[in-house]
Amino acid sequence: MTTTRRPAPRRALRRLPLRAAAALTVALCLFPVYWMVVTAFRPSRDIQSYEPGLIPREWTLDHFRTAVQADGFALFWRNSVLVTLGAVLLALVVALGAAYAVARLRWRGRRPFMLAVFIAQMAPWESLVIPIYIISRDTDMLDRLPTLTLVYFMITLPFTVVVLRGFLAGIPPELEEAAQVDGCTRAGAFRRIAFPLLAPGLMATSLFGFITAWNEFTYANFLIIKQQDNRTLPVWLSSFQTTFGTDWGATMAASTLFALPALVVFLALQRHVTSGLTAGGVKG
Repeated sequence: MTTTRRPAPRRALRRLPLRAAAALTVALCLFPVYWMVVTAFRPSRDIQSYEPGLIPREWTLDHFRTAVQADGFALFWRNSVLVTLGAVLLALVVALGAAYAVARLRWRGRRPFMLAVFIAQMAPWESLVIPIYIISRDTDMLDRLPTLTLVYFMITLPFTVVVLRGFLAGIPPELEEAAQVDGCTRAGAFRRIAFPLLAPGLMATSLFGFITAWNEFTYANFLIIKQQDNRTLPVWLSSFQTTFGTDWGATMAASTLFALPALVVFLALQRHVTSGLTAGGVKG
């Protein structure tokens, strides 16, 4: 019995609406980013023009100089880096142990534990702003960068546990058992066999945690009130002004510089993102 294949041009025509919809979606999502970047390079007189145009007629770096030389830019950049990296590293260490316990060990309460992790992942963290503020105030932890680090750690931890648990469940335990037969301890077998295979999951969760902590505004705005030197870049950007009021060119330049680290991290890790995100659905 022979089957007839649909001609390639016809298949291409059927896919054309999907491709057009995808291209339109991408354009709508990227246009605000494009406008931010080109505004950062426009001269001030063109920014306030009634017809600015999609492509600047002139290009300037003055706005970037203004943003970099603004009071506190380097300090708040450092604060954001410290808080973000601290939260990501802490979440990876804790989640790795929790994921291993759930995927490899059998103990009472394992399923309720994972259910609690899933519920925590779905919970809207904005609803906990007031309780976390009260706890931080009563424990004298307001206006401190370690407090922000712990909050971002709590936000990223459930997702990290789910993804790493999925990856570990997808690695045959027989590989570690064979290493133990050859003389490795349980920890040594995990470090030599399973841990290298977790690289895509570690990359995906690191990317998620980095972007979440780097862009977070609400908690940084509520928990850092008096000690303005402990602010992060998102809070600083929301109140960024020059002596002449709001400088939109410098604001867009500062926003572009703020977005660069997340973009660089995403481009460096994007190959692992798809496999990392889908691994959380592995049944274990």
